[in-house]
Amino acid sequence: MTHYPKVAVVILNWNGRFFLEKFLPSVYNTDYPNIEFVVGDNGSTDDSVAFVTATYPAIRIIRNERNLGFAGGYNEILKYLEADYFVLLNSDVEVPPHWITPVIELLESQPDMAAAQPKIRSYYQREYFEHAGAGGGFIDYYGFPFCRGRMLHVMEKDRGQYDDACEIFWASGAAFFIKRACWEASGGFDADFFAHMEEVDLCWRLKRKGYRIGYCPQSVVYHVGGGTLAAANPTKTYLNFRNSLFMMQKNLPLIDACWVIFARMWIDLIALIHFLVQGKLSDAWAISRSHQRFFLDFFKTARKRRRYNQSFSKKGIYNGSFIWAFYIQRKTYFSQLDLKRFL
Repeated sequence: MTHYPKVAVVILNWNGRFFLEKFLPSVYNTDYPNIEFVVGDNGSTDDSVAFVTATYPAIRIIRNERNLGFAGGYNEILKYLEADYFVLLNSDVEVPPHWITPVIELLESQPDMAAAQPKIRSYYQREYFEHAGAGGGFIDYYGFPFCRGRMLHVMEKDRGQYDDACEIFWASGAAFFIKRACWEASGGFDADFFAHMEEVDLCWRLKRKGYRIGYCPQSVVYHVGGGTLAAANPTKTYLNFRNSLFMMQKNLPLIDACWVIFARMWIDLIALIHFLVQGKLSDAWAISRSHQRFFLDFFKTARKRRRYNQSFSKKGIYNGSFIWAFYIQRKTYFSQLDLKRFL
């Protein structure tokens, strides 16, 4: 590259001293000439801010008075930054020195590409993809997100099978690159999501504005995952099910939204019964609470619907149920899905 746009790498922190101490060294050693490092603190009560201040005085710290969640926290922090690109990076991500340049080159070469992600592998099983993003995010007809290299709990070994830079439906919030102009045009994350699925919703809104989302395999990062909420946490179950319903109500055409959400209620009921049979009462109750909150906030969410370009690029949508494909057809790898069903 002959021109290096300014990049702000922003790590949102909440009581994350352990992860900052472990992973900030790799981030701080990033090899990119026009960069600013920022730790946005979300009302931490531990000594993580004091640690960063003492150890990395060149890193800028912006503090929120309270925990606004992933969505609201980033929305507030990014108001204070001036950069051409924002990189939203989880605190539990290890990066190599040259991880930024390939993604910026991809975005610079594609004027209609608003956001992108690198390849995301597991920190602990480094030859395998990691749950949050893997080889690029996709979504099925019923609003369930999945990834190349990750179908539900099954992670594929990275054998180079997803080494093609391509358009995807959503980019992972674990390492989320976005053009500042597109962030501002979209209004950023929906703060009501608090955490989980907010990046899928944002990418969907960006696509409806005529932008595309990209995946850059030339950049590889390593993610721990579950640093804030473990996969087995009922709060995570609640947020995922609730936010998925919010997202579909906001982004689907009205007739499609009515049908798909109706179908999702029955699919979610099956998941609830499954949790009950397994004795996971808290997770079953979390699904019930997510539906209750969806209906309580129905009119509030309806007011967020906007008239975007309905002929947006549907690249990355699987016209079917990947849940059916996984459990009934036993297709546990992305490559086993019927490629003709992708829009």
